Amino acid sequence: MKLFKVVLVALVLLVNLVIAPASWADRPKLTNTPEYTEVTQAINSLLQVKSAPNRSGLAPDEIEQQLGELKLQKYILETATEWAQCRNNTGKTLAVYAHKAKKAAQPSTLYYLGSGKITDDDWNCDGVYLPSGALIANRDQPLAEPLALKVTPGTQLIAKNDPETGLLEFNVNPAQVFRAGETNWSIPNLSQANIDAKVPNAPIED
Repeated sequence: MKLFKVVLVALVLLVNLVIAPASWADRPKLTNTPEYTEVTQAINSLLQVKSAPNRSGLAPDEIEQQLGELKLQKYILETATEWAQCRNNTGKTLAVYAHKAKKAAQPSTLYYLGSGKITDDDWNCDGVYLPSGALIANRDQPLAEPLALKVTPGTQLIAKNDPETGLLEFNVNPAQVFRAGETNWSIPNLSQANIDAKVPNAPIED
């Protein structure tokens, strides 16, 4: 009986060893990305600034806030088990940037994500497009121009509207904010009405 149990345990271990590498292979290696290098360098630079804050012109609370956001980005890059995904809980069509995850050289393309949908985990959701006139949480006025928000690879982004104010909000802050001409991403001048008129075409989870 003991021999049977030993053989059974050995078989279970063997099966785990055979199956596990396949699952590990699918996990993105985000610590090898340019974003990880950039975040690490930015953290090191801010730590130097923190040691001599009077030279930087930044208030101590600003330094701590930036450090906190960068450390969160680094944590996401180190621990993410999926590529970045964007979930649309806004009740409207959301414009997102995405590319096929395993094709790093592929440019990010603007897609339209239907309400209640989440982007496919075989794709990397690179960010969100904000149309001119958008009402965003923590901003006093509607956007005067369209913006592109880049998210850290591995982020599980949720876009939703505040139930009381109706303002658009995200569960994490963007890694970068681009205006037209500051990136190779397409940032057309669209309104939310233009986006709502689009047929959703973003790759989504089944």
